[in-house]
Amino acid sequence: MKRVFFSVFILISAHFVTEGQDVTVSAAFDTSRIYIGDQVSYTITVNQPADLNLSLKPMKDTLCKNIEILSGPVTDSIRLTDEKLKIENKYLVTSFDSGFYQVPPAYAELVNTDGIKRFYSDYSLLEVIRVRISPPDTTAKIFDIIKPYRAPVTIDEILPWILLGILLGAVAWGIRHLIRRLKKSRKEPEVVINPDPAHVIAFRELEKLKQEQLWQHGEIKQFYSRLTEILRQYLENRYGVFSLEMTTSETLEALVKKGFKKDEVYQNLKSILNGSDLVKFAKYRPESSENDNHFENSWKFVENTKEQDVLSESDNINEEKEGTL
Repeated sequence: MKRVFFSVFILISAHFVTEGQDVTVSAAFDTSRIYIGDQVSYTITVNQPADLNLSLKPMKDTLCKNIEILSGPVTDSIRLTDEKLKIENKYLVTSFDSGFYQVPPAYAELVNTDGIKRFYSDYSLLEVIRVRISPPDTTAKIFDIIKPYRAPVTIDEILPWILLGILLGAVAWGIRHLIRRLKKSRKEPEVVINPDPAHVIAFRELEKLKQEQLWQHGEIKQFYSRLTEILRQYLENRYGVFSLEMTTSETLEALVKKGFKKDEVYQNLKSILNGSDLVKFAKYRPESSENDNHFENSWKFVENTKEQDVLSESDNINEEKEGTL
């Protein structure tokens, strides 16, 4: 009788051992190295007996610090055999901070009357690197993101669009010419009103930005977007540099071509634009003192570069600003 009980105990123990051994959990990225901002798949795979009820808890927001989840999980199951089942949870992730990251093990849970049993994967490794820049001694400088490469367009692809453009242009020209002829006899001469000087417009907009107190209310990205928009519009009005359509490096290069010297004023503008890019594109969180300094330096830049022969309204604005400080 003892032998019978002993045999039953051995069989039950062997069943649970086999059950545990038949479950394997693995987790891995599609590649071990990506550039900042690239997207990569992270897949959790569970191989288990078909009759075993395991659960995979979905992850949210991040896999670990600086690795963000963009979408997922997308779950798929494949029956390998009558007794074997394969389950996959796939996530789309990315990272905006360079470094070497170690993602903690993923696990599947088995919940029964004996409690909770977990089956873990190994650690998953991912290296996030910056785009290599040449020459090497400029790696500390912030560069614009390189645009994606586009395949060359053939003439067969663009010829229909060229013909359509010519046709539409001819129709538009004909309509415009007809309207102008109809209105020519009764058209009154237009009165051209000289706009305000560039620096007056810039001072006015900077004063509005100050009154809005965007960064004080936590809207830091909006503050820097408005600040750089005001400066870029000023550069267009003052120097004819269409900065709103340019990157920071293109803007600075265009100013130099216009005869702008690389002096303290130039370095001041460069610091403002680069600092704003960090906030808008790299999620940098500046201190309150930095926000104030960038605003004050923007005001000084306009003050130092305004047209000296224009009297004015800018002086009154400066006096009002000094009175409110």
